[in-house]
Order: sequence, then structure tokens, then C-alpha cells
Amino acid sequence: MKKLMIEVSEELRHAWPGFKGAAVFAEVRNSSYSEPLWQQIEEFTRLYREKYTVDSIKEMPAIQATRQAYKACGKDPSRYRPSSEALCRRILRGIPLYQIDTLVDLINLASIHSGHSIGGFDMDKIVGNHLVLGIGKAGEPYEGIGRGVLNIEGMPVYRDEVGGIGTPTSDNERTKIGPETNHLLAIMNGYSGSEGLKEDMDYMVELLKQFADASQVEIVYFD
Repeated sequence: MKKLMIEVSEELRHAWPGFKGAAVFAEVRNSSYSEPLWQQIEEFTRLYREKYTVDSIKEMPAIQATRQAYKACGKDPSRYRPSSEALCRRILRGIPLYQIDTLVDLINLASIHSGHSIGGFDMDKIVGNHLVLGIGKAGEPYEGIGRGVLNIEGMPVYRDEVGGIGTPTSDNERTKIGPETNHLLAIMNGYSGSEGLKEDMDYMVELLKQFADASQVEIVYFD
């Protein structure tokens, strides 16, 4: 598995100084569906609905910090919702989560659990050995997964040598996880800072080990 360096640009640091990131690199085995994972998701969803309401999202530090970071970078978070907020709203409105594949499904569970937006990428589709977290530019090309062309101006965005691959709203079609994914990069975006980030990453890594046979696991923290 290739080595990859992740860097935060000065423009992002200036807009949101409190950002902390955590990345997990792992060899994995994806599958189209995992019944034990979905049993865990359904139980988690049931307990989550007992504890929170749609209005409670306003009290979730990770989600609110991501919304504030969007505003600081120049994006309206109500028009372009971060994925973690969208997922939480979905289940709190009584709508089941999408079932995509095991890797995507467990990343979605980790995102709801933590409140952090998490980017999931096929490492073999990333061009070069360097990712930079910056801010989207006007007219910058970007194809969101299942969304078509996405306007990422004013949105935090990870770029490889070719261009943008991930935002908190949607990852890019070019580097998306698929049935063939064997080398995973998952990035947890801590716009609320480092508090609880390690525990949230440990939770996701356990899901990866339990349901995707993750091995050669490496966790990197960056800011």
C-alpha cells in the first residue's frame, strides 16, 4: 500500500484554525452487504432515535462546528449540508439509511456515531502521494457521488494531483469506494477540534476490523 501525506493549507488554517484531522489507512475486503453490520446499524438507529430529535442536532458539537467552518470558508451549510448532518437528519426523520456496500455503510455508521463528516476513498484511485485540504474555487470541476456536478466554491476540499476528491458534503466519483476496493483511506474531519477524536477513530477502526477484515491498519493525526 502506497504512502500518502496529508497537509492542511494555510487558507484553511486561516479560515478555521481549530481543525483537527484523523486518517486511517488499511487493507480491506469489501462486500456488497453485511447482515451483522446492518443488525448493528438498526440497533444503533433505534437507540439514536430514542435519544435525539432533529432539533437536537443543534446541540451536537461536531455537526455545529462543521456548519460554522462552512460559513467561515464561504459556503451556506443549510444549502449544502455536511454529510454527517444529512445522515443524522435522515434517520431522525424516520428514513432508513441507504445501503451501499459494507465499507460505505460502516463509514456512514461511524459518521453518525461521531457527528464528524468522514471521507472514504479507494487509495488506488488517488493520483500522487500528497493530499492537501484547501477551499474550493469558483468553477472548480467536481463530480459528487450520485450528485453530478457539485459547486464546491467556498467548501473545504481535499485535492490530489488531479483535483478535488473529497468535501464534507460529498466525495468525488473519481476516487469512490467500490466492490474492488482493497486499499482504503478514510479521513475523519474534526472541525470541532481534537476532543473525542481518538475515541471516534478507534470506533471506526473496530468496525473496519470486524466487518471488512481490515489489516495493516495505520492511523495518522494531522492539523
